[in-house]
Amino acid sequence: MSGHSKWHNIRLRKGKQDAERGKVFTKLGREIIVAAREGGGNPDSNGRLRLAIEKARDASMPQDTIKRAIQRGTGEVEGAHYEEVSYEGYGPAGVAVMVQCLTDNRNRTISDVRHIFSKAGGGVGESGSVAWQFEPKGVINIPADQTDEDAVFAAAVEAGADDITTEGDTIEVTTAPDALNQVRQALLDAQVPVENFELTMIPRNLVRLEGKEADQVLRLMDALEDHDDVQKVYANFDIPDEVLEAAEAG
Repeated sequence: MSGHSKWHNIRLRKGKQDAERGKVFTKLGREIIVAAREGGGNPDSNGRLRLAIEKARDASMPQDTIKRAIQRGTGEVEGAHYEEVSYEGYGPAGVAVMVQCLTDNRNRTISDVRHIFSKAGGGVGESGSVAWQFEPKGVINIPADQTDEDAVFAAAVEAGADDITTEGDTIEVTTAPDALNQVRQALLDAQVPVENFELTMIPRNLVRLEGKEADQVLRLMDALEDHDDVQKVYANFDIPDEVLEAAEAG
């Protein structure tokens, strides 16, 4: 598991802890709205919406809030119109960064994202400048101390998983994007506890960072993730465990 994957797991755990403060619910709600607008309000026929709803439930979002978000997406309830925009750039030490946003004001969002990159010593690049360095995948994280690795392997492989790795206290199952839901369901059917699951972008190569550069990149990641319009951030850094643990403690 790369340093970036470990950092993202820290953010996921922190997101669950912070959900009651509303920011996580806002991001999840926007994803539901856009998914429903693009593919309809029926999760049985809209895989993106089904995944968004499951993520919202996993974060303990109230059912009424989920329902209202779907209705806003389908036009049954009025609300802001969000559009999907993505930005690519480089952070300190040449780390490649991809930022996915949902915004109701494109000019505001790009201005803010440029400022965050610039403040960190990086910059936003042209479309396609770093996307080639990433591969879309589904990822499922399982607490290693709560299940048997053989049971995970058997259920995941049979359902179509691409890879299964274990490092420390986490078993990570990797899938093709369109296989994420079915592999997750197969694991749940096998009584395997799923901690986190998501569609993500896996870096094809990693930049090893330590010291000042590691701190600078982590500050950039946190600043981007904390922006209201930013849904997801991907980067190709690899940072030592002790630095990530210190960041989590802080």
